[in-house]
Amino acid sequence: MGRKIRLLYMENVSPLRSQTVYHAVGYAMKPDTPNTILLVSPNAPYVSIGYHQDLEKEVDLEYCAQNNLPVYRREVGGGAVYLDNGQLFTQWVFHKEDLPVSLEERFAFYVAPIVETYRALGIPAQYRPINDIHVQGKKIGGTGAAQMGIAEVLVGSLMFTFDKKTMSRVLKVSSEKMRDKIFESLEAYMTTMAEQLGYLPDRAAVKDLYLQKVSEAFGGAEIEEGTWTPEEEAMAQEIDARFLSEEWLYQKGRLRQPAVRIHQDVYLAEAAFKAPGGLIRVIARLREGRIDDVSISGDFTLFPIFAVGALEQSLRGVAATPETLKSKIEEAYYRLQIQSPGVTPGDFATAIMTAVSSLQSQ
Repeated sequence: MGRKIRLLYMENVSPLRSQTVYHAVGYAMKPDTPNTILLVSPNAPYVSIGYHQDLEKEVDLEYCAQNNLPVYRREVGGGAVYLDNGQLFTQWVFHKEDLPVSLEERFAFYVAPIVETYRALGIPAQYRPINDIHVQGKKIGGTGAAQMGIAEVLVGSLMFTFDKKTMSRVLKVSSEKMRDKIFESLEAYMTTMAEQLGYLPDRAAVKDLYLQKVSEAFGGAEIEEGTWTPEEEAMAQEIDARFLSEEWLYQKGRLRQPAVRIHQDVYLAEAAFKAPGGLIRVIARLREGRIDDVSISGDFTLFPIFAVGALEQSLRGVAATPETLKSKIEEAYYRLQIQSPGVTPGDFATAIMTAVSSLQSQ
């Protein structure tokens, strides 16, 4: 790559600007604009939703309003996420010819300096295709991509801390039990630098380390701190106005995420199935095609009283297929002499598969 890389420090900017700056650099890019890396952090917390999402179905807007959390729709895909200055956003805005052609290779190339930064700090991070970073099975970052004008954009973060409790609270869910499961899953499957190291590393040192790793990834390319141009500021103001408009934020016809993605291999969803003997509600967590955790409730009758808990325990680790689930539940019925008027093992399997189907559609 013949071009120098421009570095823009955009730390402690408004929540709105922490999203619009990389859009502005992308849309303002011309053939002679340098490839640009932005290091960005907001000065207050907020919620960002993916381009294809339906705001009112994804975010608890009442909670956000009560807690002064603005919500912005970005032009990059993915899910709703709570963000604050515990993350340092690493935003690349590059010319197409200076990045790998395939999206898979592009993500791998972008993620490599982040992974190497974590490893240099003593955190055994690994790239998890297509766009996650894991530490011993826990997610420590994801990435996104978009095209803006002639620019190719890649975004992610260095995760110093992450407020999992608030993340579980800003999502709109069908029940408090589902919310509790989301928090439990974030605790089990997400991590941060502070958690891994037992202390908060020096932010300036981490930035320097990351830029060194980026330079190495580009064969020793020179990374120079640059300036924010008047053209980019004008574009940012235009995008600020668009992102603040209700028309942009409340776009209809967007996709509802059928489940909550914890990381590349872990999803959580809730479903209900009406059997003759009552309604069965299921919260299922799927990991690598198997039931990692399941919670069963409803208005059915089941004896003995401890049978629901026993069913939940027996299904952990079981392959998420109708046949396997039904067989495992039938085994538990026989072993525990379970009675459930109007509700069969097949009904429980169907309820679980209803949730699993939404997980597998992602």
